[in-house]
Amino acid sequence: MTTMCPDDELQDLMAAMQSDDRDELAKADRLILAYGNDARLHFLRGSMLAGIGRPIEALSSLRRAVELAPDFAIARFQLGFFQLTSGEAADALSTWGPVALLPDGHYLRFFVGGLTHLIRDEFEETIARLEEGIAANEENPALNGDMQLIIDQVRAVQQSNRAAGSGDADQGEGSASATSFLLDQLVGRRPN
Repeated sequence: MTTMCPDDELQDLMAAMQSDDRDELAKADRLILAYGNDARLHFLRGSMLAGIGRPIEALSSLRRAVELAPDFAIARFQLGFFQLTSGEAADALSTWGPVALLPDGHYLRFFVGGLTHLIRDEFEETIARLEEGIAANEENPALNGDMQLIIDQVRAVQQSNRAAGSGDADQGEGSASATSFLLDQLVGRRPN
């Protein structure tokens, strides 16, 4: 039988993550020693590590969360998002595949759709799907902030492309570099 981390200890860890407590990673590690098969702990640890610029360890923790709980949708989304912002678009798309099985109207389906359009340099569709996801997402306001950042950056790139006279902001030689630019801007804003 797998023992899950008690809710009160999980809440304490999440509170430490929200505060200026510099001991949250050590707390996560102690909980993982006690409850090593709890995917939520690995997910939170991965989020912490990404936030402090330790991408290799973060990736390992996020992968472990998805291995332990393949249906843990937010962990799967964040792993794919991390892969995308690390320049691994094909890996992100593969990781996100099961998100398509979520119910119609689920915010993560919209977010994955928007980011998939971003990979293809389809900026209008990117904005539309991400806005639909934000409207549908009441679970994770911090994630809405990340998606709004992407929308704002896509619009800025579109405006820059128009000002430079590149014609349609979704087409042309500048589009691929625009997507790369957007992803580079997100590298410091890894999973929440």
